[in-house]
Amino acid sequence: MLAVIQKSFGGPEVLEIAETERPAPLSGEVLIRVHASAVNPVDVAVRSGALKLLGEPSFGVGWDISGVVEEAGPGARFAVGDEVFGMPFFPRAATGYAEYVAAPSRQVARKPASLDHVQAAALPLAALTAWQGLVDAARVDAGDRVLIHRAAGGVGHLAVQIAKSRGAHVIALASATKHDFVRGLGADEVIDYQVTDFTEVLRDIDVVFDSTAQGARSLSVLRLGGTLVSILEHGNRELAAEVEAAGRRFAGVSVEPDYAALEAIAELVDAGRIRPHIEETFPLADAGKAHELLESGQVRGKVVLSVA
Repeated sequence: MLAVIQKSFGGPEVLEIAETERPAPLSGEVLIRVHASAVNPVDVAVRSGALKLLGEPSFGVGWDISGVVEEAGPGARFAVGDEVFGMPFFPRAATGYAEYVAAPSRQVARKPASLDHVQAAALPLAALTAWQGLVDAARVDAGDRVLIHRAAGGVGHLAVQIAKSRGAHVIALASATKHDFVRGLGADEVIDYQVTDFTEVLRDIDVVFDSTAQGARSLSVLRLGGTLVSILEHGNRELAAEVEAAGRRFAGVSVEPDYAALEAIAELVDAGRIRPHIEETFPLADAGKAHELLESGQVRGKVVLSVA
């Protein structure tokens, strides 16, 4: 099969497409013929060596996949021909930029019927991050005032929609050129963080969803008893202690595979409550170009690789 691998840390040019051995599913696993795989900031960090999550190269990057079950191991919960999507093995290697991925069947879910594979591949890591932060950790409910950093990004644009699906009042931080986009997602208020300091204009926020490592600053806008959800500073014990000492809750979120949450997300998608935005799609061989675009900082939503 074809897969994107890297033999050294570096820029997008280290990503190369190569012939590799096709995996075989073990008991409880499925072999998925991948139709699309999404690109995430963590992929970029792993590729560059900024985050040595997978150790030293060589290895394949990527986690988000959507495709069709081609083989099912004994005890797997899907059958050949089922369309599935997921984020298997994270934070261990999945080699998602590939024609085939073998994965535990309980780490993937049935693909939303209303989405094609490119759209479905855009969901798992970003939507699970938002879901595990807003729903599982912060327990966002109707009427909650929720502040979302980087609201036009891959995680942020789904976090806006998930919070709205829970009945929250969503305040989004985004640059001026992305305000219409974020309002279209359902944000009730949008603040241009480039010209307005959110700490000077906001108070009594119930939940802050922080994907920018601004936890200490975000603390000042939280109400007593409010929750700070951090996805970049999830292991910051000093920040956690500061938040707790201030009478607020700290929820550090490191995303993990979760088929039940994927099923709930798929239901919202098919009900028209959540829709991933695809900024651009690249063929598998152009994974390096996809990384370049993501690193530009200008992406709204997601970048996806079309595999088949």
